[in-house]
Amino acid sequence: MTQSQSRDTFTTRWGFILAAAGSAVGLGNLWMFPWRLGEFGGAAFLIPYLVFVYVLGTTGLMGEFAFGRWAEKGAMGAYEKVLEEKGFGFGRLLGAYPILVLLGVLIFYLIVSGWVLRYLVSALSGNLLGAGPADVYFDQFAGSRDSIVWQAVGVILTGAILVLGISKGIERATKVMMPLLLGLLVILLIRSLTLPGSGEGIRYLLVPDWSYLQRPLTWGMALGQAFFSVSLTGAGMLVYGSYLRRDFDIPNAALNTVTLDTAMALMAALIIMPAAFAYQIDPAAGPPLLFITLVSVFQNMPGGQIMAILFFVGVLFAAVSSLLAIKEAVVEAAMDQFSWTRRTAVLWIAAVAFLCGIPLAINQGRFDRFVDLITVYLVPFGAAMAGILFFWVLGIGRARAEVNVGAEKPVGAWWEPVAKYLFVGVAVAIIGLSMAFRIG
Repeated sequence: MTQSQSRDTFTTRWGFILAAAGSAVGLGNLWMFPWRLGEFGGAAFLIPYLVFVYVLGTTGLMGEFAFGRWAEKGAMGAYEKVLEEKGFGFGRLLGAYPILVLLGVLIFYLIVSGWVLRYLVSALSGNLLGAGPADVYFDQFAGSRDSIVWQAVGVILTGAILVLGISKGIERATKVMMPLLLGLLVILLIRSLTLPGSGEGIRYLLVPDWSYLQRPLTWGMALGQAFFSVSLTGAGMLVYGSYLRRDFDIPNAALNTVTLDTAMALMAALIIMPAAFAYQIDPAAGPPLLFITLVSVFQNMPGGQIMAILFFVGVLFAAVSSLLAIKEAVVEAAMDQFSWTRRTAVLWIAAVAFLCGIPLAINQGRFDRFVDLITVYLVPFGAAMAGILFFWVLGIGRARAEVNVGAEKPVGAWWEPVAKYLFVGVAVAIIGLSMAFRIG
């Protein structure tokens, strides 16, 4: 039996798209996108973001999907395969870099997912709305030993899904979670848009403050958010691509993934911003906008408990769908490197991520510094590395040919300079911008 015959695959086009979009949506869109939008001019931020995410995001996704499918392996195997063709023997070592970075992302994502679980349970019991000031409630929980239990629940939940594999685990889970998340966001969107005073929030999202576009930081943040938003790390989307059949339409999947991801990000913004304006909360509140500011809104909103439950159920779905892609990339690498079974790999990776996360979970300052290290300084190298290997080392002509296998509407020759020069050039530039402007 060949590798392509024995390797588990996604069984349907929409199953894959929902899984990829679920990976992309995650906490980056529901948590990071609204506060970046609020901090950098609302509609003004959207203009460069939409250009970057559709031009560069779709290009990068096509590349990572096709790279994984061509190699029929995740990052370590794919990097090894392309460099062996050129006579180099360090591909597996090079491929370990994005895997270790994703392990770092997994460690802190599990902690944040634990926060989400705690907030959801608190909302269900009614304690969240009566817990007093939202900032005090967050500070008492985050960075304390109490968060370890919830971190463990997140580990168990994602591990149970991953043990089932791709078609029976990830695909089935995301087919349920993503439509439910979309439905929950629609309900919350209607409620938020009908709040008295929400019109100012809508205006903030639709009428640009053009002065923000004169600031280089706005463009840098929009660029970084576009890459982070669609999970371009050089490993996560690449391993999903390795589970694709040869007749799968990659350009169509990349475009649909970006569109679904962007739609959910905009919906999250349309939920949070009008509500923030309705209750006179600063839209530029920054990272606390989700866990602190929005809870304050729920505490003062008629029917706030129901809204809080729905919202944190949606955030949990988004967090789990992202965790599945992150964890799968690391699990696949362990299976490939050590010839472990899926169950063994999941158990080992879960144990390592949980134990490494404990020192971060009990110290908020340490957690913040770790997140900065991973997202600001290390993640951008992964996207740049995958782009260089696939578009430059393997060759842009072969890369385009692989992207077009199974495509109903193949990309033309115009795509080659966009991928080889524009995408890779911008990916490398993000590294410098990240260090200068703390993009992550």
